[in-house]
Amino acid sequence: MSVPVFAPWDDPDAKPLIQFNGVTKRFGDFTAIDTLSLNIYEREFFALLGPSGCGKTTMMRMLAGFESPTEGHILLGGEEIDTVPPNKRAVNMMFQSYALFPHLSIWDNIAFGLRREKKSKDEIATRVEEMLRLTRLEKFARRKPHQISGGQRQRVALARSLAKAPKLLLLDEPLGALDKKLRQETQFELMDIQESTGTTFVIVTHDQEEAMTVASRVAVMDEGRLVQVATPDVIYEAPNSVYVADFIGEVNLIPGKASARPDAPAAAPADTAPAAPIAEKPAETAPEPTKQERRAQPNEYGKWLHDKVLSPVLGARPEEQKALPAPSAEERTQANAPPAPVAAAADIPAGGLSIQWSADHPPIIASNGDAALHGADITLALRPEKLSIAKDRPEGAVNALQGKVIDIAYLGNISTYHVELAGGLMVKAQQANTRRLSRRAITWEDEVWVSFTTTAGVVLTT
Repeated sequence: MSVPVFAPWDDPDAKPLIQFNGVTKRFGDFTAIDTLSLNIYEREFFALLGPSGCGKTTMMRMLAGFESPTEGHILLGGEEIDTVPPNKRAVNMMFQSYALFPHLSIWDNIAFGLRREKKSKDEIATRVEEMLRLTRLEKFARRKPHQISGGQRQRVALARSLAKAPKLLLLDEPLGALDKKLRQETQFELMDIQESTGTTFVIVTHDQEEAMTVASRVAVMDEGRLVQVATPDVIYEAPNSVYVADFIGEVNLIPGKASARPDAPAAAPADTAPAAPIAEKPAETAPEPTKQERRAQPNEYGKWLHDKVLSPVLGARPEEQKALPAPSAEERTQANAPPAPVAAAADIPAGGLSIQWSADHPPIIASNGDAALHGADITLALRPEKLSIAKDRPEGAVNALQGKVIDIAYLGNISTYHVELAGGLMVKAQQANTRRLSRRAITWEDEVWVSFTTTAGVVLTT
C-alpha cells in the first residue's frame, strides 16, 4: 500500500500556516532580511539553512516575537502577529543551550510552562507523563539535568517545548552541542516526534546534512534573501544557482562556453547516391586435409621409443616437416568470415549543449542543457559520486577526461579522489570501498580517466 506524498506546497488550495509577506528587517543601516516572502504549511518540518550572517536566526526571532519586522507582515494561521508579544503567541522555542532549570527535576522542567498557564494538577500530570513517554524519559523523571546525558537533556528541552501543544515549534541549532553519532541518532528521533505530534517544526541550522535529513523542505539563504526553497532532493540534484550547488554538499564546478547541439542528426541530401559496394575477392579454397596431414605428431618420448626400440620392426621414422597442420573446414570458414565490427562509442543523445571547457580537449556534452544558453558563459555542476574513475578510458564513454590523482581522502565507506585535469582544474570523484584497502587499484600519482554521463551534471548560469 503506497503512502500519499506530503506536499501541500504543490496544492494550490492549501492554506499556509505561516506567511512572510514582503518582510524586511533592518538594524540601523544594515539590512538583515530583505523583502522576503515565504509560505510554511501545517505539519511541515521546515529548515532554514545558510552561512553565518545570512538572516536565518533573525527570521526565527521574528517568528518567536523577539524582533518585529521593519516592513511587511508575518501571519500565523491567517492572523497578523507582528505586534503580538512572545508569551501570547501559539509558538514555542527550543534554544541551542536547552535553557533547562538546573535546580528542577526533569518532571518539573517539563511541567514549568503548564504551571505558568495555571493548568490543573491532573492536566499537568497527564501532559507531563505523555511527554515523558514520547521522548522515552520515564525512568529519568526525578533526576536533575546534570545527572543525564547531553542527548537526554536535548529530549527534555524538546518535551518542555511540546508540552504546551504549540502550533509552531522553533528549533535553534538544537543538535549543535551533541557529538556526531548522537546527533545523527537524534535527527531521526526528532522526525518521529514531529510526525507523531503533527506540530509544525521550523529548524535553524548551518549543518547541511542535518537539514537534508530532517526537513520536508529546505530554504537556502544568503544575505537576507531566499536563494532556493525546495525539497532536499531537488536542492541537491537540481540547484538553481552556483551558490546553492556549492553550498550544499561537495560539487565539481567546471566553467565553460556553451554551444547548442542539434536536436536530431542532419538528414543526408536526397541526391546523394549510396557508395557502390566494394567487390570482395573470393576466398581461396584450400584443399581438404588428408588423414596423413592430420595424423597425430609424436612427442619426444615417442620419437625416442621409435628410434631405439621399434625401428628394427617399423623401419626408420620419416622426417616430419615443422609446419602446422592444414586448417579444417570449420577453421577455413571462420578465417574467411568478415571481421567483427569494432565496438562503437555509446550513442550521444541529440540536443542539449556542447561545453568547451579547455582549448586542448574535446568539449563536454550535456544533453540536459538548455539550447537557449547557446554562446553563454556557464558552469557545469557535477557531484563527485556521479563521476567514475578508472585507469583506462572507459569503452563507449561520451564524457571522459584524463588527469592525475593528486590526493585521496579515505572515509571508510567511500574514497574521494582529487584528480588534476588539463590546465590545473581539480575535480573530485568518489568511489565506494567495496574492496579491501590493500587491493585498491588506484593510488597517488596514477594517470586516470574520470567519466560521467551526458545527464550527470547541471548547467548553471549564476
